[in-house]
Amino acid sequence: VRGGAIVMISQGCKFVIALAGLMVLARLLDREDFGLMAMVVAVTGFLLLFKDLGLAMATIQRPEITHEQISTLFWINVGVSVVITGITAALAPVVAWFYGEPRLLNVMFVLSGAFLFGGVSVQHLALLRRQMRFGAVAVVEIVAQLLSVLAAVTLAWYFRTYWALVAMYVVLPATTAVGVWIACRWRPGRPVRGSGVRPMLFFGGYQTGFSVVNYFARNLDNALIGWRWGAEVLGVYREAYRLLLLPIEQITSPTTHIALATLSRLQAQPERFKAYYCRGIELMVTCGMPIVAFLFVSADTVVLTVLGAKWLDAVLIFRVLAPAAFLGTFNVASGWVYIALGRTDRQFRWGLFASIIFAIGFLIGLQWGSVGVAAAVSIITCALYIPSLLYAYHGTPLRLRDLGSVLWRPAVTAISAGAGLFAIRSAYQPDLPVGVRLVYEGVLYGAVFVLIWLILPGGRKSMKGILRLVREVRNSSAAVDQQNDANVDQQRE
Repeated sequence: VRGGAIVMISQGCKFVIALAGLMVLARLLDREDFGLMAMVVAVTGFLLLFKDLGLAMATIQRPEITHEQISTLFWINVGVSVVITGITAALAPVVAWFYGEPRLLNVMFVLSGAFLFGGVSVQHLALLRRQMRFGAVAVVEIVAQLLSVLAAVTLAWYFRTYWALVAMYVVLPATTAVGVWIACRWRPGRPVRGSGVRPMLFFGGYQTGFSVVNYFARNLDNALIGWRWGAEVLGVYREAYRLLLLPIEQITSPTTHIALATLSRLQAQPERFKAYYCRGIELMVTCGMPIVAFLFVSADTVVLTVLGAKWLDAVLIFRVLAPAAFLGTFNVASGWVYIALGRTDRQFRWGLFASIIFAIGFLIGLQWGSVGVAAAVSIITCALYIPSLLYAYHGTPLRLRDLGSVLWRPAVTAISAGAGLFAIRSAYQPDLPVGVRLVYEGVLYGAVFVLIWLILPGGRKSMKGILRLVREVRNSSAAVDQQNDANVDQQRE
């Protein structure tokens, strides 16, 4: 929990940096520039899945691991990153031909070099997270995020070109690689045959297989919209999608790193595993669900504030995607079980099934443009959610009622507060500058949310528990520092 406090603070800083960068870049660049990058990222993002082969998660998940094993995994990651760099460069002409965009050729060539930085940082970053040195990870990620955004804004300010976005995608992994090598004092040795990495390779292989099919399911929509409707339509769709998920990712991503490092240590303790799992999901949805409900109701104000008036046609897409985003506040519920318990083979099989369903839905929705594809995302996500959880929980100490017991209060409160804000907006909207109006609506929503939370049965007791947790986290910062020092000493030994 103390590690979670550190990570959530760092994610807040990263969110502010990313949001500020998006607000500036959306006004300096054309919508087509974002569409061009979305075309490329649909391909490079897929290849990026192979840079660690799931071995970072294997390093975190293993109860015990040796220097020889980590060194062997490091060199495997480096070799894979070199291969992916070559594949990306070779695919550049194909991508340019597929989209009918010759500008993508040079973009692909430049972005191919970013894979090299990722390959040399995978194991260092995994070790920092395994040791729960989240403070060091936070510093590295915040600095990398800031430098990448500054590079993009500087180029956009002077040249008003899509190369500003390219620079952001290159600077981020480069500065991250430098930072984790400074923060993590472990240095790789030579690879060792017979070091016992084969089970980790199987674990990572299934994890990578799931990531591949899941990426296919989540990004085929971008490829199809860009192919059928062009860069500008894709740019609007992708930025609406990204803006909606941006605040949610600041919660789910860091929570997952902490949860997996903790749950992996509790594999043989089913009752404690269930307790920590449910507590982690509860904290995540309590933060995430109200954000999505607010964004749904105030979508027009959010888009005007962040992206500007020329992006207003993204509001409808924004709202159509909201149901999927609402469930996405706990989309890691099955992934935590699969990875922490070493059941990535089942995760891969479910991902393969789901990706086929999503592909069919995208093809059907494509005829209605980006709104049709967005509707397919939400409908399929809602339809598959309960089956996916039932499959994940099979053979584990978890049941759907365990998840439902921690979801009902945040869900009911967030939706009710959203309905309350909608009613107030319909009855009265003050004539305020758009940024001030966003703050006004946010404060209003927050007040309604807290009021409803306290009215619900057990609401006061639950709120006291949250406040008590905050105090515990605040009072244990010294313990965090001591634990980090102990982790460093243990790694030296």
